[in-house]
Amino acid sequence: MATTEPKAVHDFVDEKTSPVVEKGSLSDVDEIPALAKADPNEIGDVSEDVRAIDLDASGHERPIETEQDYALRLVSLDDDPTLPVYTFRTWFLGLGLSCFAAVLGELFFFRPQTVQVSGLFLQVFAYILGRGLEVILPGPRNPKFTTSDHWFWRFLNPGPFNIKEHVAISIMSTTASDQAIAISVFAAQELYYHVNINAGIAIFTLIASQLIGYGLTGIARDYLVYPTWALYPFLMPQVQLFDAMHRGKGIFTQRKRRVFFWSVLVAIFVWEWFPEYIAPTLTGISIICLADRKSAWVTRIFGGAAGNEGLGLFALCLDWNYVGSGGSAIGSLFTPLSTQLSLYAGVIVCILSFCLCYANNVWKAQNFPFLSQLLFYENGTEYDQLAILNPDFTLNNTLLEQQGLPYYAASQTLFQVSRTMYIGAAVTHFFIWHARDVWNIVRRLRTEECDDVHYQKMKVYKEVPLWWFGVIFLITFALGLGLCYAAKSGLPWWGFIVALIFTTAFVPILGTLYATVGYQPSLQFLIQMVGGAMMPGRPVANMYFTLYGYQTYQLTLNLLRDLKLGQYTKLPPRATFVMQTIGGIIGGILNYVVMQSVIDGNREILLAVQGTNTWSGQQVQSYNSNAITWGALSKPLYSPGARYGFIPWMLIAGLGVPIPFWLAHRRWPKAGFNHVFTPVVVAELGYLSVGINSSWMTSLAVAIFSQWYLRKYRPRWFRKYNFLLSAALDGGTQIMVFVYSFAVGGASGKAVNFPNWALNPTGNPDYCKRLSD
Repeated sequence: MATTEPKAVHDFVDEKTSPVVEKGSLSDVDEIPALAKADPNEIGDVSEDVRAIDLDASGHERPIETEQDYALRLVSLDDDPTLPVYTFRTWFLGLGLSCFAAVLGELFFFRPQTVQVSGLFLQVFAYILGRGLEVILPGPRNPKFTTSDHWFWRFLNPGPFNIKEHVAISIMSTTASDQAIAISVFAAQELYYHVNINAGIAIFTLIASQLIGYGLTGIARDYLVYPTWALYPFLMPQVQLFDAMHRGKGIFTQRKRRVFFWSVLVAIFVWEWFPEYIAPTLTGISIICLADRKSAWVTRIFGGAAGNEGLGLFALCLDWNYVGSGGSAIGSLFTPLSTQLSLYAGVIVCILSFCLCYANNVWKAQNFPFLSQLLFYENGTEYDQLAILNPDFTLNNTLLEQQGLPYYAASQTLFQVSRTMYIGAAVTHFFIWHARDVWNIVRRLRTEECDDVHYQKMKVYKEVPLWWFGVIFLITFALGLGLCYAAKSGLPWWGFIVALIFTTAFVPILGTLYATVGYQPSLQFLIQMVGGAMMPGRPVANMYFTLYGYQTYQLTLNLLRDLKLGQYTKLPPRATFVMQTIGGIIGGILNYVVMQSVIDGNREILLAVQGTNTWSGQQVQSYNSNAITWGALSKPLYSPGARYGFIPWMLIAGLGVPIPFWLAHRRWPKAGFNHVFTPVVVAELGYLSVGINSSWMTSLAVAIFSQWYLRKYRPRWFRKYNFLLSAALDGGTQIMVFVYSFAVGGASGKAVNFPNWALNPTGNPDYCKRLSD
């Protein structure tokens, strides 16, 4: 145990620096140089029980609060530049797990609740296999075999499975697992337009759309990767797990952490078979539904264990697949509490607004399902979108007059309101809280070097030249543009370029939120709105415009995330670049193959409003509906005075939302108004419009326990175990989901349903009245 005097804390952390996770703005860039002065030998390894840097002036451990705490107290500074990266184990496991992750990610795309493949899950799997290959492969340092020290044997098995191999494998497979929006385009064309895109065109479109963001990544890394304030808090479980698996001196506390991790992982793997398969009622236990099984309003408000069922108020969820957000960016155990409280404040308003609109029959809400992503005629039957389109899928106004304009369910209308409004809120939030600090960083790029302590440690490796990113961008730009014409998308060349310009403009604005508070805002509705205004009457063209305008932005942030992971774990930047590129190509190919398999075997389920607990077409339904309304019907539906004409104006309204909180913070700086992340609040006013909603109250309770109680009152346990707990729970859960999907869930071709019993009833799992099929 460290015995350094507590006063040494101030050698490493300037406590006057404003914490980004507790403050609305970035910390003052002038105060960060103190980090570069930190001596790794004095700080000690992160696996140690307690160190000087962990203590306050009174000798008690301080809570994790500032960005410096994240950089120095949660992330190791250890590095061995001699460790090999490009070994047989790296390539064999990287390629194999990339294929596996791409398949799993595509299966999750068609789940009733959108779940991302957890990087933690892939990390755990890679470690198990890597250690196995370490034992069984011959090599110069493997005592089981007598081999020479020839380069081939060093390539095959250079010794212990090391952290650089492990991180490289994880980044390649995580990139491959990213769910491509192009799948929504192709699936919508097949399900709703009866058009089967040529496999070659589809696969190369997937690859182009996956990798075109590289050019933006190369530019944005200077201010969204290198600086200390770019935390990416959701990376902490992964980083700590890498440290626990590979670093440290084998001391008791490190061994104890490993035992803790594997025990939790095995336990959650066993447990998840109950809510996911044997006893689905555990996904959403609703006492109120059990008391009243015949009330439609009880289902709408208190149900939520099935897709598009209800709002999940007071439900208890015991399925970590939903409680823990499936390893996505917003996770109960690692996302800062201020971000999560902002999110759930929006959820409360969401519940009130959904119920009030439905009860008062706003927008004829009672004619349609309470929650749905489809389009409807006024009488409530599903809208026939092909009945208003010409053979080339452009709008036919004569047919439109015969069919009439479609309606959204009220919940989907409010979702559009929230996701349009928050773009304005995010822009204002960036400019009043972050713009000055980002500008200072950009202004100093040519004259001053980034002094983040991890960035300084990475200087021993060759950086990726900017032209590498430029070459990838130019190749994918030409490929994407050509494929738009080859696929007969209707998207003109200038529309393709405008889509990329929009995504470029929003990367620094919305990327700052992602890097600091762990929230990735969506540009989808803004891009669809712009596409509809520029290319009216062309729904398919709108799909492709959204693909390149939204997915490019989204995947750019994912690539920046991986670069930060490489910086935290000391993976050479060029290795990160190579792994991301290969992972994107593999993901593009397999995404298409799995999509075709799922559609061929579950077409009717994917077209249904509610789907099943295993399969749902809610993402494709939503994407298609928005393409029709914004692409083909933007003028009659969204122009001033039209049925939904108020929605575009929500962009302007959103611009003013952050200002009162900013002014209040300037007037009362200690009142906590800087903890309210208004873009998050506004964005989640439609949070419950889709999917399984029974988990949100349980997620909130877990967040408060972890991010408030443990962080504040049990800081040592929080530092040592909280993020490992998140890693174990997410990893074990997703291993179970993969095994379940192929064993009995239907991903292999045929589903095997568990027999009905008390905790697996027919109808809704929580015993609420079934309202739609």
